Amino acid sequence: MGSQRNGFKKESFILSADVGTTSIRCHVYDKEANVRGSCSTKVAPLYPEVGHVELDPEALWNGFVWVIRGAVQDARVHMTQIQALGISTQRGTFTTWDRKTGVPFHNFISWQDQRAADLVKSWNRSYTLKGIHGMTKMLYFLTRQKRLLAASLIVFSTQHVTFRLVWALTHYKQVRQAVAEGNCCFGTIDTWLLFKLTKGHVHATDYSNASSTGIFDSYQMCWSGFLCSLVSLPLPIFPKVENTNHNFGFTDPSLFGVPIPIMSVMADQQAAMFGECCFEVGDVKITMGTGTFMDINTGNKPHTSVAGLYPLVGWKIGQEVVYLAEGNAADTGKAITWAQELDLFSDVQDTSAIAYSVSDSDGVCFVPSFSGLQAPLNDPKACASLMGLKPSTTKSHLVRAILESIAFRNKQLYETMLRETCIPIRKIRVDGGVSSNDFIMQLTSDLFSRKIARPQHHEMSCLGAAFVAGLGVGFWKTRDELKKLQNTDRVFVPKGANKEGAGSQSREYVHALQSWERAIRRSMNWYSKS
Repeated sequence: MGSQRNGFKKESFILSADVGTTSIRCHVYDKEANVRGSCSTKVAPLYPEVGHVELDPEALWNGFVWVIRGAVQDARVHMTQIQALGISTQRGTFTTWDRKTGVPFHNFISWQDQRAADLVKSWNRSYTLKGIHGMTKMLYFLTRQKRLLAASLIVFSTQHVTFRLVWALTHYKQVRQAVAEGNCCFGTIDTWLLFKLTKGHVHATDYSNASSTGIFDSYQMCWSGFLCSLVSLPLPIFPKVENTNHNFGFTDPSLFGVPIPIMSVMADQQAAMFGECCFEVGDVKITMGTGTFMDINTGNKPHTSVAGLYPLVGWKIGQEVVYLAEGNAADTGKAITWAQELDLFSDVQDTSAIAYSVSDSDGVCFVPSFSGLQAPLNDPKACASLMGLKPSTTKSHLVRAILESIAFRNKQLYETMLRETCIPIRKIRVDGGVSSNDFIMQLTSDLFSRKIARPQHHEMSCLGAAFVAGLGVGFWKTRDELKKLQNTDRVFVPKGANKEGAGSQSREYVHALQSWERAIRRSMNWYSKS
């Protein structure tokens, strides 16, 4: 149960930290997966130029160490009682550093950063890419190999690391020099933390993080030599890719007084999927935070998408590889924060009641696309907009329209997922800050005509990384044991559901949805080519 010390048994715990887009959090979990202690700190993004979003590597590192110490202190336990550490991180945010000194060459370039937008645009329009599309399409026609179909549909995005890394290699002389000398390390946040935690001994990542960079071949399960040679990225700078539950080594004893085994490293959405116990094919989880991420477990095969769902490695544990298909909408929490800054309401907790205070949105449609539109429309030039305003429109109508738009966007992603994967849905679980909004969750359930379960724990990424680490050290024995630890806060059932669980409510919304889709079409391609 715990370590035998001085003749009595000490309780042991799992420590898990999550580096998100807005905060770094750490929790201490006991055997029942209860949080016994917590600590968090804000992540402060830097905006050195318009469209550039960066994070200070040292500030991130100091924050990480601080929350670990703080959580253990808060739990009133001793570092010697910590059996393992799990780490979950935001994806696609990277830096490069000196292999010998460990000093970064530049700040972390965030997944939200737009500096490579022109580069991405010109590559997506290039004859080279058109040529690759044509050639792979032909090869797919002859061989019917799924990965050739994937290659024939590839389009680049700024969310992927690829062209932001190309940009860094072009603009930072120090990085080019270090590459030439074989002294450059590339890493996403997890890789940087591992390097620092082990005092430079470990330069590694796991399959879930690697597959989220856009530079990884999920079919061959290695860094893509083809892509790297196509855009001139040097393969030797990339970290070693390990299993998600690999023993990544111990934290240097100087940091926390004792060495702690690092037993899991995971990308945040994949970690949330594990935390929600979405282990079976057809399990779906929707994380609604700054953005919405909808993932479906596609089993042991990567899903090849036509509409912009992304095939990811969920986790690789032992010999088992689980793939996910993911769709995302960038502006979920952002739309709500924006409305709050406009003083449409003072407390986020009130928005559900405000939306319910009116019977509909009075014909108002809100398009939540501050960062363009993702799957299935994939239009980076779409604008955010409010349409259908009348003299009778009140603040409550506006709030309702904003919340509805989030549920409508969920519906759009869900329909795309059903159409594309043809996998029968087993269960749907939600997490993330916005999932605590009952109005959005009820409407989403109505529109899907499906039950949706919301857990008591909101921070699923942390829990998922803890689960993987705990399984690795035998703290928990089986996945069935993990399923029993799941606490559901509430299950949303579609209104007017019949025995099969299909609701009639979605019919009420047909007209509103059609108007909203019309509003979306009018918001598309708004920004000119500048």
